[in-house]
Formats: sequence, structure tokens, C-alpha cells
Amino acid sequence: MINYYFAKNNQSMQGQNRSEVKVGSGVGIVLKNDQRSGKITEGVVQDILTNSSFHPHGIKVRLTTGEVGRVKSIK
Repeated sequence: MINYYFAKNNQSMQGQNRSEVKVGSGVGIVLKNDQRSGKITEGVVQDILTNSSFHPHGIKVRLTTGEVGRVKSIK
């Protein structure tokens, strides 16, 4: 059902596959505290924290600023 929602609304599903996220790449993430509002924080990936190859809510990363969140877009 989630895949249908994103496809229907033409929203990108970037950031769910670990292979898409690279250290040093620019990303937009949602911090834990911003999950309700969906506020995007932009930055550069320092570490990839999710071990699995896929996560439905986005791969968890640490930015160079030290902030941790799930990837919602890749620049």
C-alpha cells in the first residue's frame, strides 16, 4: 500500500536502498524529532548506520554535522 501511495503522488522513494546512499553524498534526512512534521535537514553523509540493504522508511545515516536521521532524498 505504501508503494502505491508514493507512485500515485509522484513522490520519489530515494533513500530506501543502501546501494543508493554513498558516504560524501548530499542528502535530505528527517531527524527523529522531526518525524511528525516531516521537516527535511540537508547535509553530507559521514556514516551509513543501517546494515540491511533496504529499509522502508529510509536508510539511517549520520551527517558530517553529527545529526542522525533517515534519508528521504539524494542530491
